[in-house]
Amino acid sequence: MPKLSVVIPAYNNAAVIEDTVVSILKQDYADYELIISDHSSTDRTMDVLQQFEHHPLVSLHTTTAGGGAQKNWRRVSDAASGEYIKLVCGDDVLYPGMLAAQVRALDAHPSAVAVSSRRDILDAHGVPIIRGRGLQGLAGVVCGVDAIRRTIRLGTNVFGEPVCVTLRRDALEQAGGWDGRFPYLIDMTSYSNPLLQGDLVALDQTLAGFRVTATQWSVALVNQQASQSKAYNRWFQAQVPDRISTADLWLGNRRAEVMALERRMFYSLFRSRLRPPVQEHGHG
Repeated sequence: MPKLSVVIPAYNNAAVIEDTVVSILKQDYADYELIISDHSSTDRTMDVLQQFEHHPLVSLHTTTAGGGAQKNWRRVSDAASGEYIKLVCGDDVLYPGMLAAQVRALDAHPSAVAVSSRRDILDAHGVPIIRGRGLQGLAGVVCGVDAIRRTIRLGTNVFGEPVCVTLRRDALEQAGGWDGRFPYLIDMTSYSNPLLQGDLVALDQTLAGFRVTATQWSVALVNQQASQSKAYNRWFQAQVPDRISTADLWLGNRRAEVMALERRMFYSLFRSRLRPPVQEHGHG
């Protein structure tokens, strides 16, 4: 059984998924498996992935159509066997040393159920737009509820996207697995559930790149961001009302509205850089 399972729920990532997979296979950490499941893509994603079919660390799977992100995230994670699990979307990249740093952090802190680090925000071509985004001041070992309170008060995901985070697999499973009740916030919700019972290790390092493209489902859901953020805030405030106050909730809801506006401005300002690259036909 490997120490770490890296899982990729692929969907229509043909133009970029080779970069994602290579960034994982080039890591200087060896005790992991890489599990990829293609969610009935309509492009050549599976054709591109065939080049990795015989790699000793890689296993390829498919997910039947329907069910949204939660279905594919659960499908690929159900195949994992590692003590730790790291989900990487099919258009993001790991920087050198990420896996070793995050595994080392979890090994060193048994009370932690998750570790997160900062990331660069990349355009559709992999060029950084914003560098070193994330954590918003969190550092070292942080009580999980305090981290949730901070993300509520700031109206934004301080943990980052899945590429930023590694979890203890048993803690994720005991908390119910990937939780799609707030579709735009499936990642943040799913980290927060186990963080109700454990700590977060916040690594003050930039260890990944999160790619933003105009066709992403998160971009399509921009108009729902504020409402889903408010629903997330209400849910977790209700779980620990003695630690997250109604004042925290009010402040977080106002900031969630502001953050949604800022994201719309970001998508508008960088629209030309968010267009996906043209798919090349060099594999298959």
